[in-house]
Amino acid sequence: MKKYFKSFVVLFILFLVTYSLFNKEHTTDKENTEIKNQEPQYMFGILVDSLKVYNETVKDGQTLGQILYSNHIDHPQIAEVVNKSKDIFDVRTINSGNPYTLICDRDSAETLQYFIYELSDKITYIVFDFTKQPNVYEGKYDVLTKLKVTSGTINSSLSESVEGQGVSPVLTQKMSEMYAWTIDFFKIQKEDTYKVYYENNYANGKYIGIGRVIAAEFTHKNENFYAFYYEDKNNYGEHFDEEGKTLRKAFLKAPLNFYRISSRYSKNRKHPVTGQWKGHFGTDYAAPKGTPIMTTANGTIVAATYTRNNGNYVKVRHNSTYTTQYLHMSKIKNGIKKGVYVKQGDIIGYVGSTGLATGPHVCYRFWKNGKQVDPYKQKLPPGEPISKENRKDYMTVKDSLMTILNSNI
Repeated sequence: MKKYFKSFVVLFILFLVTYSLFNKEHTTDKENTEIKNQEPQYMFGILVDSLKVYNETVKDGQTLGQILYSNHIDHPQIAEVVNKSKDIFDVRTINSGNPYTLICDRDSAETLQYFIYELSDKITYIVFDFTKQPNVYEGKYDVLTKLKVTSGTINSSLSESVEGQGVSPVLTQKMSEMYAWTIDFFKIQKEDTYKVYYENNYANGKYIGIGRVIAAEFTHKNENFYAFYYEDKNNYGEHFDEEGKTLRKAFLKAPLNFYRISSRYSKNRKHPVTGQWKGHFGTDYAAPKGTPIMTTANGTIVAATYTRNNGNYVKVRHNSTYTTQYLHMSKIKNGIKKGVYVKQGDIIGYVGSTGLATGPHVCYRFWKNGKQVDPYKQKLPPGEPISKENRKDYMTVKDSLMTILNSNI
């Protein structure tokens, strides 16, 4: 009996050893297969398999220098990357709430290798590379565009109708700008309708917002107003109607996207700072400090400087008849200087309160034949229609877009 029991024990032990070795070999093969099948991990074009990655957000009041110094980058290195970033990115414009990424070594000190700051456009990012000699460069996510059609009927306002469709209010803004010279949106009526064909953009797997409006139909007072986007061979695009006439005037209505008029053009106004009664030959648009200011028409900059009363200002000559001026900027945009040609809608500076000003705003001044006038009382010229060389191509594009607007999608 003891003999059989000992034999059984020996056989059982051999079974366990054999099973263990087989299982170990099988597991190791499985792990090796998983390692072989694992794809290299990249972020911002950087191989991060052997590195540590931390995703953070800029806090209120934080600066680039503070963030880098708290991650063991010394002051000489910070000064070097700030100097190298001058033509790429203004480090003073880092905004609270924007995301940034720290990519570090796996050593005990977690030495910083890369600092990546993501801009507010959600597409562009700035890479500060500390792997060898400090370096700075710009990168961009690939943008995936999906086209969508939305339509609605207005019961109270365009914005309420658009948001009721679950669409971003940015679409309302784009339609208002597009039809600014065609439809008075303060006078739209109940039962007016719209249909819009537009871009939804995605980057880094996230929705980043509405892109261009490709085509639109707005029915107001039983009349259809069309807009079709067309881009020429120079990649300059704008909206035209069904006959090829541009929807814009030669001048934008205002130099800001978001604003309220705080003071209109007047020949006799009490100045809010000096208290004197004198003419106010401009239109004041109140807006938060830092709001981008746009040139209202194509032209050449004739002044971009500072004076005691005007503060930081830019003056643009559009042609022999019209000139515009933009006062009290917090700062003039980099690269904007005398002799530079700018296009309608280009950013030339940012809202501030420099000079003789009580709060953040831009004072917009408008000259016609050398005399300051009220832009809201001028019969401004229209923009140029579609060119003769592009007309045939435009009509083909327009017809295809019209088909989409007339479909039931």
